Amino acid sequence: MTDSRAEEVLRRQARMEAERAPLDGVCQEVAERVLTRQRDFTGRQSGAAAWRSEKVFDSTAPLALDKFAAAIESMLTPRTSRWHELAMRDWRDARDRPATLPEGVRAWLGQVNETLFSARYAAGANFASQAHETYVGLGAFGNGALFVDEVEGGGLRYRSIPFAETWFAENFQGQVDTVHRKFELTARQWLQRFGDETPASIRRAAEDEPHRKFELIHCVGPREDADWSRKDWRGMAFASWYVSFEGRKLLKEQGYRTMRYAVARYVTAPREIYGRGPAMTVLADIKTVNEQQKTLLRTGQLIAEPPLLLSDEGGLTAFKLQPRAINRGALSQDGTELVRPLSIGANLPITLEMVNQTREAINQAFLVTLFQILVETPQMTATEAMLRAQEKGALLAPVMGRLQSELLGPLVQAELDILAGAGALPEMPPELAGFEDVVTDIDYTSPLARAQKSDEGVAILRLLEDAAAVGRFDPSAVKMIKGPETLRRLAEIRGAPAGLLRSPEDMEALAEQDAAMGRLQTLLGAAGQAAGVAKDAAAAGLLEGQ
Repeated sequence: MTDSRAEEVLRRQARMEAERAPLDGVCQEVAERVLTRQRDFTGRQSGAAAWRSEKVFDSTAPLALDKFAAAIESMLTPRTSRWHELAMRDWRDARDRPATLPEGVRAWLGQVNETLFSARYAAGANFASQAHETYVGLGAFGNGALFVDEVEGGGLRYRSIPFAETWFAENFQGQVDTVHRKFELTARQWLQRFGDETPASIRRAAEDEPHRKFELIHCVGPREDADWSRKDWRGMAFASWYVSFEGRKLLKEQGYRTMRYAVARYVTAPREIYGRGPAMTVLADIKTVNEQQKTLLRTGQLIAEPPLLLSDEGGLTAFKLQPRAINRGALSQDGTELVRPLSIGANLPITLEMVNQTREAINQAFLVTLFQILVETPQMTATEAMLRAQEKGALLAPVMGRLQSELLGPLVQAELDILAGAGALPEMPPELAGFEDVVTDIDYTSPLARAQKSDEGVAILRLLEDAAAVGRFDPSAVKMIKGPETLRRLAEIRGAPAGLLRSPEDMEALAEQDAAMGRLQTLLGAAGQAAGVAKDAAAAGLLEGQ
């Protein structure tokens, strides 16, 4: 069984590599011009070759890629804010009817969410840097994979997997359910990772060449022979196999309850498994701008240091081009120059305009111009800002929706599974007694999610403007608007901290306090009025007989 499983994984790996070979050629061209540190699609780069960028003459695409990754991170998973909440939408009462979520369950979901963010952004988790690296690969190659693993003590650990060493397959619903990662470990690392399971040839190499590298495959896919009655890895939904090329051996088998590789794809064409990224879309422009820059450099050098035309070959053998150099014999007796620069007739403004047009197309593909909308016009009104955010949300919705579905959704489920298995989650409330596996929904609260809700904010602001206009001739119309609810919804859309607003319970208590204060003032006013009447009566002698 062990050898047959290893052979099955290796055969599937060979088939996947053959099928993706044409795409690897395109990705290699992209990497050589945009992301030179990942030029491993058609061969391993090592030593000085890994630092070369001989095909990069213009930095527009590399800079645009960095801005793209930073913008995606700030819109989707900002480090300084909570970019999602947990919820349970299909909550039912004892008679299996939809019901309001109990307060205890809501509080528990909030505690779980806080625990999740604390573990995700812990010092050793490395989420922020690895997520950013995943977005970089997504912009360059259209595909990115983020692996989440557990560490001792119940913590989380993230690793961005380069696309060059990742292959995957879909199930019948179009979801990525099988991932192959082909990578290298040194002989020393093999012994640390697999111990006695390390092939004999690698163990021998560890004695003489501990830093020599050997390839292996980590395969994660659905477990077709799962025994659901078991609680160990044989009863888990996903199987994990480590397979060595040396000896074609299965090194280790284990399992996961959820998919640990969160795979993101930028856009996909029909009948394609792998995605296409912005750099692939404008690869022709990236090649063009590099050639244009080469031409511009040559033209500038010819203008700055043009070839010299001499009247007679060998006439000025000691001609000097250094600053303030003295060249005797370069003028005739009548003052005519005997040396002239060659006029190449170059038009630098036209050349620069062509380069800038190509750069603009590249920046548009990487969404650089889109993300600059709010930055370039900071003096806009609140309504204008909301309209710009609405436009941005509409343009980004297709791509970002895919990232939320394919990357963040599976990632959160894997994180919750790891933390639950380690006993790191808060204790469930009594309302959830009997639920072994609680499936939660995810409410995204990132700047992107708020931008997608901006159309609602625009509608609210326009409603307030209309109410103010109608209220000029009919003041009762303004009373139709629920002020606290309107302000609360606008604060949610804009992403204002919830702690700045009073809760509905606090508002009710405040209303009762205001009402009590009003009643007290009425009583005091009435008492003061009665005292005044009594004083006036006494002054008039009406109370003397009493």
